[in-house]
Amino acid sequence: QIQLVESGGGSVQAGGSLRLTCEFSKFTGCVSWFRQAQGKEREEAATIFIGGVTKYADSVKGRFTISQHNTKKEVYLQMNSLTPEDTSMYYCAAGNRRVNGARWDCVISDWGQGTQVSVSS
Repeated sequence: QIQLVESGGGSVQAGGSLRLTCEFSKFTGCVSWFRQAQGKEREEAATIFIGGVTKYADSVKGRFTISQHNTKKEVYLQMNSLTPEDTSMYYCAAGNRRVNGARWDCVISDWGQGTQVSVSS
């Protein structure tokens, strides 16, 4: 089992930035940031795979950046140009990479507790 702990959430005005941190106990192939707003479906916002390959949801592409520390077991989500639509609970999750042709997926096995991000207009 992988332990994951998120931090860095908070409240910010539209146009602002936040950086989320996910500390995890071991890396098994990929780490993802998911988000879920009240009354909405969970969305995979960003994923980083072993080797540094990344993928993003269209809703965050160009504004969010996922990265991994070189030595620490930490993954970050830098969020810029935030809008009220980004208000959600953000969850860090880890799992194993699955590759099918050009499609890369992270098969999630473990989740963190989440951190709230609130963006006001």
